[in-house]
Amino acid sequence: GTEFDAGKFRAAFHTQEKITKSHIAVLGARMGQELFEMTSKAMPLPVENDTCVHNRSVGNILPPEGASFDELMDWYAGEILGQIPCMRMMDPTGRKKLYNDPSVAGIIYHTVKFCDFYSFEYAEIKNHIDVPLLKIESDYTIQSSGQLLTRLEAFAESIQPETLEQTIDGDTKGERKMGKGYFAGIDSGSTSTDVVILNKDHEIVTSIILPTGAGAAIGADRALAEALKEAGLQREDIDALVTTGYGRTAIKNGDKSITEITCHARGAHFLNPEVRTVIDIGGQDSKVIRLDENGAVANFVMNDKCAAGTGRFLEMMARTMEMNAQSKATDDIVHGLNKAVAVKTAALTRRVGGEEKYMMTGGVSKNKGLVKTLEEKLGTKLVISDKAQLCGALGAALFAADMADV
Repeated sequence: GTEFDAGKFRAAFHTQEKITKSHIAVLGARMGQELFEMTSKAMPLPVENDTCVHNRSVGNILPPEGASFDELMDWYAGEILGQIPCMRMMDPTGRKKLYNDPSVAGIIYHTVKFCDFYSFEYAEIKNHIDVPLLKIESDYTIQSSGQLLTRLEAFAESIQPETLEQTIDGDTKGERKMGKGYFAGIDSGSTSTDVVILNKDHEIVTSIILPTGAGAAIGADRALAEALKEAGLQREDIDALVTTGYGRTAIKNGDKSITEITCHARGAHFLNPEVRTVIDIGGQDSKVIRLDENGAVANFVMNDKCAAGTGRFLEMMARTMEMNAQSKATDDIVHGLNKAVAVKTAALTRRVGGEEKYMMTGGVSKNKGLVKTLEEKLGTKLVISDKAQLCGALGAALFAADMADV
């Protein structure tokens, strides 16, 4: 019963401002607003939402004033038919312009749980671009926000690694006065909290591994205090402190927070510059990181969906076997558990494009049975450093050293 109002029709259209300078493009399935805001906050460059629905827009030129209803509808129909196609359409080739934009410095590709449509496009993009690419999955919410944030921040660090060397309190590198020449890294994991203190020559002064306990912040304070005591230092002797690990943001006495992805890469490169693939089986997730010749992150994948690929799985199964071996030989069960974790980890390694040399970091690297099984699956030997469990904290301490004029 209402009449068509040409004025209201025209007023309903707004020109979509496209980012023309260097930016990060979010592509794929529609991303929830909370996750997009988290993504935008984590990135070092402007972020444009080009996911499904958000990339819809009409031309800048509307029909002239006084155009008839039929003329307006004819224009509108043409604009609708000219939209970037959905992945569900028979011919989605028009979507290529989303990732062929020369101002795109990196792509975050969003897929939805239980939907395979966008996985096909991700595979296509992966083979036709030369900018950093990250795939994330959600159910339109920010469940598992900690792991999502780790992925996003690690991706951001790989795009602009120079931001990792920012100095403390805004001082320009080279202008900050030298302190005592000690730098600390804290790796706050779900199982253990590790601390490494370096001197100005990048030599390890002391290192500590303690159970995390009930809270990341409390565990970090306790581990740092123990490390300082062992080194004969005071907190004020530490020129810079970088935190990493799942509990990094809960630690308030650090100068900077860097993801465990980037810190494990830095630590592994320091321990062995020939390493190109790092495998870290942690308490909450497993990570495989591919490095370039400078030790920077070239690519990474994480297993954060299934506990069967993590150290916590091995820990819990070990406790279970102490209670009941269910008439199976214990060594057979252990081999089966190691094989299950090794298969999942080898699959992650193939996804990231793993290449020689391989290094395994973290506490699980002490599991000789798992190391042997994983070596069989990969067809190569793993480099196991005596400082494997300290790799994340070591990388964090090295970044702390970067923050001052040494």
